[in-house]
Formats: sequence, C-alpha cells, structure tokens
Amino acid sequence: MSFTLHGIGVSAGIAIGVARLASHSRIEVAHYVLSQQYLDKEIARFEDAVTTVRQEMEVLRTQIPANAPAELPAFLDMHLMILNDSMLSEVPKQLIRSQQCNAEWALTQQMEQLVDQFEAIEDPYLRERKTDVVQVVERVLKVLLGQPDNLPSVESTLADSILVAHDLSPADMIGFKRSQFAAFITDAGGATSHSAILARSLNISSVMALHNALNLIRDNEIIIVDGDQGVVIVDPDDAELEEYQLRKEQWEIEHQKLKRITTSRAATLDGVDIELHGNIELPQDIAAVKESGATGIGLFRSEFLFMNRVDLPTEDEQFAAYREVAAAMNGMPVTIRTLDVGADKPLGELTEHTLNPALGRRAIRLCLSELPLFHTQLRAILRASHYGKVKILIPMLCNLVELRLTYAALDRAKASLTAENIPFDTAVEVGGMIEIPAAALMAQAFAERMDFLSIGTNDLIQYTLAIDRADDSVSYLYDPMHPAVLQLIAMTLRAGEKAGKPVSVCGEMAGDPKLTRLLIGLGLRRFSMQPASVLSVKQQILKTHSSETTILVQKILKATDTDKLENLLARLNQ
Repeated sequence: MSFTLHGIGVSAGIAIGVARLASHSRIEVAHYVLSQQYLDKEIARFEDAVTTVRQEMEVLRTQIPANAPAELPAFLDMHLMILNDSMLSEVPKQLIRSQQCNAEWALTQQMEQLVDQFEAIEDPYLRERKTDVVQVVERVLKVLLGQPDNLPSVESTLADSILVAHDLSPADMIGFKRSQFAAFITDAGGATSHSAILARSLNISSVMALHNALNLIRDNEIIIVDGDQGVVIVDPDDAELEEYQLRKEQWEIEHQKLKRITTSRAATLDGVDIELHGNIELPQDIAAVKESGATGIGLFRSEFLFMNRVDLPTEDEQFAAYREVAAAMNGMPVTIRTLDVGADKPLGELTEHTLNPALGRRAIRLCLSELPLFHTQLRAILRASHYGKVKILIPMLCNLVELRLTYAALDRAKASLTAENIPFDTAVEVGGMIEIPAAALMAQAFAERMDFLSIGTNDLIQYTLAIDRADDSVSYLYDPMHPAVLQLIAMTLRAGEKAGKPVSVCGEMAGDPKLTRLLIGLGLRRFSMQPASVLSVKQQILKTHSSETTILVQKILKATDTDKLENLLARLNQ
C-alpha cells in the first residue's frame, strides 16, 4: 500500500530505488553495579574500546575515496577530536570508579550530560553538534557490546539502493560512499547536521527528521525520495513512478549544468556584480569554500575553536587557526566573527544560566565583561591579519556604548602588539552584525562608525518576531518573509548605501535561492552562506535582471498580507 512521509529536505534532487534498512536505531544499555575488585578491569575494558574505535577511525581516515567530498576528512577529524576529549575518554572512567557501574552505563550517562549542554545552545548549527557526540559514543558502545556495524554490507547494495537509517555518522558515510546508495533518509537529523552537509556535498537527494521511517518502511520496498519537497513516497503506484522518473531526469540535466558555472563571474543579466562568500567554523572548511567557487569567507564562526574542550584556547592556538585560514584564502577576504557565546552557549565557568538565554549575557556583551578573554582573541586575530585580508566582525551590537568599548579594547590590543613589535594590519576593517531590531533601527549610526555591516538573519527574525527558534511549538511562526523582517533588512541596506559602507547577509536567507532575487532587489550585493549553496544561488543571480527585480521588490515591501507576499515572491522567481 502506498503512503507518503514528510520530513526536512536537506539535499535536493530525486531518487527512486529499493529500501535498504540500517539494522537498528539506538543502542540499549544495561546498568550493573560492580564490586570494588572488578573496577580496574572495567576501566581497562573501557580504555580498550576507546583505543579500538580510535584505531578504526584512523584506518577509515586512510581509506577515504579520492572522489569523496572535501568535508569528509574534516568531519572524521572532528569525531576523533571528540573521542580524544577528556570529557569522553576520561570522565567515564571516573564515573565507573565513583558509581561502581559498568563502562556502557558510565559512558551513556556522560553522553547524556553533554547532549543536555548542547541542547541548551541557541544556535541551530552548534546545537546540532550533539549528534556528533552521540555518534562517537555509539561507536564505542558497539565495541563494548560486541555489536557489528549497522550499515548494510557492500554486497547487499545496488546503485539504486536507498539507505533508511535512524542516523548516520561521518564514518558511516565512508561505507555509504563505497556502497553507492542513490539517496538516504533518516529518522533523526536536521538541515545543519553533518550528514545533511555531506549529502549536499555528494549531491545526493536526502530527507531527514522523518521520525518513524525505519519502523514503517520494509527492506526491498520501492521508495521515491524528493529532497526538494522533503517527501518520501513508499510503494508508489505506476503513475507516481512515471511522474517522478521524468522529474528525476530533468533534475540530473540541471545539476550537470550547474557545475559549469563554478568559475563564472557572479553577475546579473544587467551586469551587476554580486559577491558570493562562504561560512566556515574551522580551518578544515576552507576546501569546501574553494571548491564552491566562493571568493571569500564572509563568516568565520570563531566560537567553534572554544568548544568541545575544558580549557580556553591560547592566543597562539587561535592565531594558528586564523593565520591558516587567512593564508589559505590567498588574498581573498576572511571575516572573523569574535566570540559569540553566552548563557545560551555554555563556556565553562565564564557563562551563567539565565531564565531567557537569548536575551542574556552573550556575544559582545560577554566579551566586554570578560576583557582578558576578549583581549587575547583580538590580539590573535590582529596577528593573523598580517598573513591575509582579515576583517573583524562584532556580534550582537545593541548600542553605540558597546561599539565605543569595543574600539577601546581593539586599540589596547593594537597597542600591545605594537609595543612588542609584532606585525599586524593597522588598517584592519571592523564590521558589526545587525541581528537585533535595535541595531537595524540604528543601522545608520553603526554604518557611519564602522567599515561594513553584516545582517544575521537567523537572529534578526527570532528577535523581531519574538520566536524562540529552539521551541518547536512556535517554529511555524519563524518567517523570513514577514513584512517587519523585510523592512528591517531594507532599512539596513539603505543605511549602508547612504554611508557608503558595504552590507552583507550571512544568515540562512543568503543561501536560499528562492530569496536571492528578493535580496538583490532590496540592494544586497554580498552574500555569505554554506559553501554547498553557492552554485544554486549563483545560478539564480545569472538569470536575474536587477533593475526589473527592484521594481517588483518595492511592491513586496509595501505588502502586509502573507498570501499577497507569497504571490509576489512567486512572480519574482518566474
């Protein structure tokens, strides 16, 4: 009997094939109380399991196919880093001894504590990293429990197989690549999970967050995966098969055409140049940026250097990471956002819990109250500016007092480097993020005092519409096309134009091709997004006439009715 499942389409395209089920979802762990005399042996058993997984991952690292996506080695490195972190490799041993429990139970307890910390993070990308912790822990648990790998064997898969799993780790993805699945669908995951990023890199259709696909789909059933619509059709009838086969062929033709524009100039039909930059979290992400044809890094989320560790990175550690990115981009701009953590993104004892983390001490508010921490990061960024075109981006600015204090901190960092004869770019550009309504309303004042502005649309939408993005019960209200949001974006772009300062968008709106013409019509000329989205956005740019777009966008700005806005957007994208 045919039925349809709905999830999140994380990688576009259509696949038709037979289902291959992963063997299980989550590993069940029993709890045993051990006598004192067995604790040393239990700790040794845990250490052996960690060593085994480490060796497995190091072997997998050497077996990555030559045509694997550039992100895959970086993701494996991240899993190795998580495995080697004392929070997973040492704390469970302490729990075994203090609670006199078995290794599986101690490891699971520690995992749940770490997952809870990630759950409290507001940023969706960073919150999604809990999945990486779970995936690493599950590999160790499999060794402890003597369970085999949960992926179908290479021999059991065909080119038209579609993997159905609860979740997939980067290590699983290596086997996935060798098995040549046509698509994969999962019960868990989201648009910013590593599996989703890898799916986009592989250009393979994928739908996630299906919740019950593994229970509802049977092995060898024919299924259709529509990554554009986030739909999975199980046991389709002849008419559905014929329709989707035609759509699949059309999508494949369009996809091949897309690769041809990698090195093309990003300009509209009437000759308006558009800058396309990539967002990164770690130096390892540079390869994906270069492969996409992006001409710079518009957002380097430096907070990733501070996470998954018990101590703070030193100035030299930060400098090495920033310098690596600056040098690798070979003169192209690298915009480094200063530390954006706070009560919503725990950072050891430096942060504190508040009733409403999104409105608490975070980002520049935290940095200005922890000046030694801020001073260290500013010195590291300034030192890196000697090796490339580095820019500094300040998050969550709210008023001019914060801006003056930020400049004072920057002057102190510059003075200290000068006193030590350490070279840096004395004219390094400093920009501000516009991500709260107050900043958008004051955009003119910020533009006059800074070198550039960058609109963080994710937070701007959240704060404008009073929606907690982490709360599923109100997620339906999260609307990039809300008239108030569009007005604030337009206001910021006009302020930048009046002050003669460039303005970019680095939130999710920048990477959505459906909104490309709208943003161009509003006056945006700099986009920064996940590297996987660059070519789709560039294709839309190449088909756009900016002056014609501007006329229709002005009608959109005047509209207040949601239905009318949707109709106007549809006309804009025709």
